[in-house]
Amino acid sequence: YAEGASATDLAFSIWTSKIRFLGVGAMLVGGIWALISMRRSLIFGILDGLRAEAKVTSYDHTQHDTPMTFALLGTVIFVVPIFAVYYSIVGMIGVGLIMTLVMVIVGFLFSSVAAYMAGIVGSSNNPISGITIATILLASLLLLWLMGSSAVGAAAAIMVGAVVCCSAAIAGDNMQDLKAGYLVGATPWRQQLMQGVGVVAAALVMAPILNLLLQAYGIGPATDEQPDALLAPQATLMASVAQGIFSGGLPWNMVGLGALIGIVIICFDEYLKYYGANWRAPVLAVAVGIYLPLELAVPIFAGGLIAYFSERHSVLDSTRRLDRRRRGVLFAAGLITGEALIGILMAIPIVLTGNAEIIALGLHLPSLVGFAVIAIIAGTLYRVAAR
Repeated sequence: YAEGASATDLAFSIWTSKIRFLGVGAMLVGGIWALISMRRSLIFGILDGLRAEAKVTSYDHTQHDTPMTFALLGTVIFVVPIFAVYYSIVGMIGVGLIMTLVMVIVGFLFSSVAAYMAGIVGSSNNPISGITIATILLASLLLLWLMGSSAVGAAAAIMVGAVVCCSAAIAGDNMQDLKAGYLVGATPWRQQLMQGVGVVAAALVMAPILNLLLQAYGIGPATDEQPDALLAPQATLMASVAQGIFSGGLPWNMVGLGALIGIVIICFDEYLKYYGANWRAPVLAVAVGIYLPLELAVPIFAGGLIAYFSERHSVLDSTRRLDRRRRGVLFAAGLITGEALIGILMAIPIVLTGNAEIIALGLHLPSLVGFAVIAIIAGTLYRVAAR
């Protein structure tokens, strides 16, 4: 209880210090469960790849993937600069080597999980959050044991988690690309070559854009200088986990309770699966709902309601209903992409002039105007998906 604090401030304080760590525990259990549930596919996939590599005598560039030896050689080459980055952070060769080894093993396993889930179910089911939380938690505990309460321990753990997070995200995206390529008859090794080019190109483009957004708006918790910083709930949560372990301030009771909640959800979801229910309760989706702030959870919930009612009220047959659903998804994807692009374009004059109000209209409109705009967009989305 804080004297004089508003109900909104109290609720946000409880969510910040308690509730979101329930999501950490549930997400940790969900990431481990995803790995356990696909253990057979993971093992057989690796063995099949090695067997196929051994059987190929004359390489047919129109039918086969990139040779496994090339993939392994590329892994070794790119691990070296990552080790250099880790060493520059911790300043100890032994710890840097252990970090690199953990990154390679965990990254390989979790990338396989992410690729499998994205390829089978879709990119929206890629358990990146659970994977990254589990990696940062593991790396933080290992570094705490090796280095003690070091000032750079949290940053080092986040760097390990960052590489695993990016590899899992790329794995899911690449699996979708290869799946689409298979359907249209593309050549696998050529796809994989250009996917590598795409990763390098994205690395060169994303860093300047993120720095641009950081200077224009700020990223993460709001400050006096940047009161309207861009929300980064996942990154903020991951930083809180790493810092909490090294500072001793991580609420393990809440993390443990969240893990227990995750186990209960998994049991309930398996019960639904066993009895062939028409709906499921994926643990990672529930965990995301727990740790996301209210201003993000509400529009996600609203979008789910629009999707539900647009499909429920559709009188079309199943094939045409699926087509309408795809139209709705594409419309929503366009809104997301358009918002991101507009935000980047707006950041350019702000950074060049150093004036955050350079493109402001100076109008003070009531909140109802913004609500009306959102209602119009939601109604348009419903019409596109259900008409």
